[in-house]
Amino acid sequence: MSRLLRAAAVVLAMTGLALAQGPPPGTPPAGRGPGRGFAPVVIGPPAPVPPEVAIPRPTPDELVRVNAEMRKLIDSDKSPAKPLLKKFESLLMLETPRLNVAATYTQTIQRMGPRHEGFVEIAKKGDIDLLLEGDSITDWWVQGEENKAMFEKYFGGMKTANFAIAGDTTQGVLWGLKNGEGQGFQPKAIMLMIGTNNTGGTNNAGSSTAAEIAEGVGAVVQEMRTDFPQAKILLLAIFPRGVPGDSVRDKIAEINRIIAKLDDHRHVFYLDIGPKFLDEKGAFLPDTFRPDNLHPLAKGYDIWGAAVKDKLAELMK
Repeated sequence: MSRLLRAAAVVLAMTGLALAQGPPPGTPPAGRGPGRGFAPVVIGPPAPVPPEVAIPRPTPDELVRVNAEMRKLIDSDKSPAKPLLKKFESLLMLETPRLNVAATYTQTIQRMGPRHEGFVEIAKKGDIDLLLEGDSITDWWVQGEENKAMFEKYFGGMKTANFAIAGDTTQGVLWGLKNGEGQGFQPKAIMLMIGTNNTGGTNNAGSSTAAEIAEGVGAVVQEMRTDFPQAKILLLAIFPRGVPGDSVRDKIAEINRIIAKLDDHRHVFYLDIGPKFLDEKGAFLPDTFRPDNLHPLAKGYDIWGAAVKDKLAELMK
């Protein structure tokens, strides 16, 4: 591959990241109105992101310099590929990076109303040793008698709070932590899994890339480190969803590859227990997950609890 083609490949990859950024602050997501009596969702300000998961973004000066150099390389190219390079020149130019919504303090619909307000009251009372945070996968630990029995089996002897809400995203968790859910107590440990709702589902309908979602997860970890400086964070890999061959499987694998870098062996501990739910062909084990191939059943929660109990006990010492 020529030097020009290699450079073009790099720029095209960077351009893809820039194009996948979200809308500017203050722009409601397309197609989402008030819903259930709540105000429209307004995209909030960006959150700090750990360097381990930060996406490289060019400064305005770097963007101008890279694009100028790319045009010079294309104009001076003598290879048979020059017509193609000219044809797709606009795609090879860097664009101004836009906001990554997954790493913003955005009050999602899930964090509006009684659930969030109840979490704030629980936080104010304190006396919490273990905080669980995430979306429906974590929320439903305490929904239904069979699931509750599994929760009691593994966490019944601990002072716990579950601030996960079904349907929520990294940006919603960030907002909740910043607005009362992360103040008033200092847990010994946190079990965090978030991000599956940012993926867009099994057909990857969402606009966020794996790198952007990983930034969002990193921002949540960063916020937790700020709010709970003494806590040990058990960062779980996002569970597999769908069936083997679904595009979301690859996206989740890439997110997990990136967020694994957040493990510093001191405050953040990454753990991937996803394979424990799958057979040798990658399908969910019988009776462990609902037919949606996303949410655990009681047997799945039993596997989950058994997989994390020893590590949590270690982190809570």
